[in-house]
Amino acid sequence: MKQNIYDNPQFFKGYIKLRETNNGLNDILEQPVLRTLLPRLEGLKVLDIGCGMGQFTLYCAQQGATKVIGADISNKMIEFAKKHNDNNKIEFICCAVEDLSFKNESFNLVVSSLVLHYVKNYREIISKIYKILDVGGIFIFSMEHPVVTSQNPMQGWILDEQGKKTYWPVDYYSKESERKQSWFIDGVIKYHRKMETIINELIEVGFQIECIKEPEVISEFLVERPELEEHSRRPPFLIVKCIKK
Repeated sequence: MKQNIYDNPQFFKGYIKLRETNNGLNDILEQPVLRTLLPRLEGLKVLDIGCGMGQFTLYCAQQGATKVIGADISNKMIEFAKKHNDNNKIEFICCAVEDLSFKNESFNLVVSSLVLHYVKNYREIISKIYKILDVGGIFIFSMEHPVVTSQNPMQGWILDEQGKKTYWPVDYYSKESERKQSWFIDGVIKYHRKMETIINELIEVGFQIECIKEPEVISEFLVERPELEEHSRRPPFLIVKCIKK
C-alpha cells in the first residue's frame, strides 16, 4: 500500500507547522543522531528516500556530495523542497519508495528518515536499496521504534485521573501487522515489526550491521523544554547504520 498522507491539506498544514515551530522530534533528536553516523560526504552520490522538506539533501550538497537525489511520494513536499533547497547538485523526484528504479550500484549512500514504518513490504524495500548501493556503500535509516508501534491501535501514553502520563504500554509486540493512528488526521497507517525482524532481514539480504542507536534527549534541550523528558522514558526512534560488503 502506497500511503500519501502528506498531500492531505489538513495533514500537510499540521506537519509544516510542527516542523517550522520546532515542536517535533526530528531536529532535536532524530537528525542530530542520524548525522553522527554519516561518512564523509565529499564526492559521494547520495539518495534521500522520503526527503520531505529537503533539508537533508541540502546538507549533503553543502558537505560536498557530488550528486544528491531526494525522493518523496508527496507532491506538496517535493514542491516545498524545491522552493527552499535550491542547489545544482540536488535533484528532487516525486516517487513512492516502492516505485524507485535505479541501476545497480548507483549510490554510495542511501538515507531514509522515518519512512520504513510506513511501508508494507520491508524486505522488498531493503533488498532494492542493497542492489542500488555500490559495494562498500552505506545505508542509514531511522524509523519509529518497535516499542512505539507495538500498540494496536496506537493510542500513546496511559494517563492517570489528573491527566499525567503514567506509563507507555507495550502490547501486541509479537503481532507484526498494520497499525492505525490519529496524527493530524485519522487513519494514518503504520506497520509494526519486531526488532529481530528489522535487523535479521537486513542481514539476510546481505548488509553488515555497523551501529544501532536509540536516541535520547540531551540535557541541554531539557533545560528549555522539560516536557521532552518523557522521551527518555521510552525510545521514540530506532536508527540503524549498515554497509553493503
